[in-house]
Amino acid sequence: MSEPQVVVVGAGLAGCEAAWQLAQRGFRVRLFEMRPHRQTEAHQTDGFAELVCSNSMGAQAIDRALGLLKSELRRLDSLIIRCADANALPAGGALAVGRESFSATVTSAILAHPNIEVVRQEVSEVPEGPAIIATGPLTSSALANRIGELAGQNYLYFYDALAPIVSLDSIRMPPAWRQSRYDRDSGESEGDYINCPMDKAEYEAFVQAVNEADRIELRQFEAEDERFFEGCLPIEVLAGRDVQALAFGPMRPVGLRDPRTGRRPHAVVQLRQDNLAGTLFNLVGFQTNMKWPEQRRVLRMIPGLEDADFVRLGQMHRNTFINSPTLLRPTLQWRQRDDLFFAGQIIGSEGYVGSTAGGLMAGINMARLLSGLTPAVLPEETMMGAIFHYVTHAEPKEFQPMKANFGLLPPLEPHVRNKRERYQAYADRAVMALGQWLAVGNALPAMKLTYEVDAETVLE
Repeated sequence: MSEPQVVVVGAGLAGCEAAWQLAQRGFRVRLFEMRPHRQTEAHQTDGFAELVCSNSMGAQAIDRALGLLKSELRRLDSLIIRCADANALPAGGALAVGRESFSATVTSAILAHPNIEVVRQEVSEVPEGPAIIATGPLTSSALANRIGELAGQNYLYFYDALAPIVSLDSIRMPPAWRQSRYDRDSGESEGDYINCPMDKAEYEAFVQAVNEADRIELRQFEAEDERFFEGCLPIEVLAGRDVQALAFGPMRPVGLRDPRTGRRPHAVVQLRQDNLAGTLFNLVGFQTNMKWPEQRRVLRMIPGLEDADFVRLGQMHRNTFINSPTLLRPTLQWRQRDDLFFAGQIIGSEGYVGSTAGGLMAGINMARLLSGLTPAVLPEETMMGAIFHYVTHAEPKEFQPMKANFGLLPPLEPHVRNKRERYQAYADRAVMALGQWLAVGNALPAMKLTYEVDAETVLE
């Protein structure tokens, strides 16, 4: 083929999405992934798009921020969202996926595409020529140093933590029971979530144990500048702030009632299905950096988990991201180099779906650039456009990764006071704005799609 070859670094959510969008538009892609030759602190497999934290991609409803973002990605034919839909698990109003089957589906699609060449090799230099860097928050130190040199400034970073996973048959029911908040179940079971209730005394004893538990010590250079991402705090950080912080955070009992009493418990630990077979469940919002023996001791204080079989214990790792407001254009291009794009969590678009959105936009804009077209900027009224506007226009000194939320969107005129009606109005406006953007051909360069693959074919 005569089209230019593009290097994409990183086969996570953003990298796979970027590679797919380019390949679908007829461009040859060399996709670099360093695993399994070099693993990260959090990944456990060599599969593409491996989910290392939660297995949930958030709400489905379009009047929720992540639901709107996924809706936009579906309209733009996102590979990642297509594969997620094909591997969906019962999760009430959320899109949760089986980790292994989802990763396998993405991996199969990428390997099967005739325009994508996969190279299992670490990239330690910023590539020359057309390139998209989508190495995520666990970028190797060698490449991170090269990017730092290119930027001429220090990296920012925060800490992220993984939640434990337990086997279903080790959960005691009752006292645990199945129910989604406000009974928003998918209809495939008696309840998509497993809930472990606590009364006030049990909760306060649990918080005290969390506060007294030994933690894994950070390395000295990390401990000197400890910064946590507010959207994914370890439970011990929350517990240390206020005795009721967990009850108003991941353990909030709103929308749940204990079938034994008919009343709302003081606090609840929710568990969500983690694999397609339904044999594994993760503790929702229970990221932690307690030492592993302490995790077993403390978490078994939770009613229903006294004999829990922990398939994975929590751990914490450093996540790296660039100061995008000073380094990137709204098109996700490097300010000093037209043919270099960044995408995914490394730019500060936090979360699985936000990461995917960055990969999709970088892929489309690289295709536009190589087709002789000007890279496009999405309307700020769309959730995708709002996220990219934030990461490239935020105050550099205060820049922090951001998940999709309606607060990023321009205000409505006139203002809608009712919250639910306001969110629906945001969604309606976003749908219209994206439709207008698509109508003038922004998403596709002057090339024909070259390859089609549906979820059923990939799953086979």
